Amino acid sequence: MAPQDLDLLLSKLAGDDSFRQGFLHDPQHALSGLGVRLDANQIPAARCLPSKEVIAASRHAIKAKVDSAAGAIPFFLSGRR
Repeated sequence: MAPQDLDLLLSKLAGDDSFRQGFLHDPQHALSGLGVRLDANQIPAARCLPSKEVIAASRHAIKAKVDSAAGAIPFFLSGRR
């Protein structure tokens, strides 16, 4: 999942009650509406979400980790660390 897709997903999960319900009911359909493809085998049968507040509080930390890791990719591809 691209960083911008992850940020959009976290934003929707943190603030959109309708999206949260749709995501719990049919994650594959909800994600396809954001342009994200998910294999049905990757979806757990039992699902629950953290509160909107927990997701909102974690969103910036998650984004920072993803951005930090993405910035290191060229160094890993070079074969030097």
